[in-house]
Amino acid sequence: MTKTPVSTQSLAALATLALIATAVPAQASPQTAYPTKPIRLVIGFPAGGGADNTARLYGDALSRELGQPVIVDNRPGAGTTIAAEFVAKAPPDGYTLYIATASLMGGDKVLYKSIRYEPADFIPITRLVAAPMILAVNKDTGIRNVADLVAQAKAHPGSLNYSSSGNGVITHLAGVYFTKLAGVKMTHVPYKGGAPSAQAVAAGDVQLTFGTAPSVKPMIDTGKIVPIAVTSAQRSPANPQLPTIAEGGVKGYDLSAWYGLFAPAKTPPEIIDKLYAATAKVMANPELKKKFLMQGDEVAVSASVAEFQEYAAREGRIGVDLAVSSGAKID
Repeated sequence: MTKTPVSTQSLAALATLALIATAVPAQASPQTAYPTKPIRLVIGFPAGGGADNTARLYGDALSRELGQPVIVDNRPGAGTTIAAEFVAKAPPDGYTLYIATASLMGGDKVLYKSIRYEPADFIPITRLVAAPMILAVNKDTGIRNVADLVAQAKAHPGSLNYSSSGNGVITHLAGVYFTKLAGVKMTHVPYKGGAPSAQAVAAGDVQLTFGTAPSVKPMIDTGKIVPIAVTSAQRSPANPQLPTIAEGGVKGYDLSAWYGLFAPAKTPPEIIDKLYAATAKVMANPELKKKFLMQGDEVAVSASVAEFQEYAAREGRIGVDLAVSSGAKID
């Protein structure tokens, strides 16, 4: 059988094609290229509260690290469940993220019969910040410490109202926990966010609140409300002058607020890992840590994604117990 000779031109063409093939890089997968467009950072609270301040400080730093805009999307209402449902239904591509608290991990399900999401609809990525809440009262109440508050609550059961940033969120459950351990009765009044909750105390619409530090600080600084204690077991480095509620006589009281980063379920592991690494890097910045401490929060990035998933599940169980104790049900 006679072989067909290959021309010099054909050999040259084949060599050129081979060079082109080796020169063109393999196309990057969407996960490897991530992010290539703006990221939406959703929170279930309005502007001005603790979650909003946290989202904006973190979002700005994350934007610089990832090279894409991070847009804070405030979706307040229904105790953060409107925002949570929006994120649960979002495409799992890393472009819709959620800053949430322990209520996402079970408490919402206890309080809201009609919600259409489960804890399994989210991937916990990392804790961002943690801090005790501040127990603060209206300046005209005459209450200046925890003992005064307990005495007044016992003398007039149900007459004291405490505000929160929404039904079922940590600032509500802090009040439930207080009434349970102190053996007193107070009335809960929910607001759509930490800022309006603190403003209600300043205006005298309610007598007290268990607020996040960023939410209550503006009213404290202007003298409109008076801080009397922190909710953690130990005094806070951000407010070392304030005693703990346990020091004030309510033994065993220990409850802190935290905000964590979550993504919709089925978000690719490569994107989750990239977000964790970027977050750990930016939150380690001393200047950013200082900014958070100035608003009363301590940077508390989780040791790993797995560690935060265990932590969030455990905190979720505690939240479920408090939500059940609250007796609250919202349709």
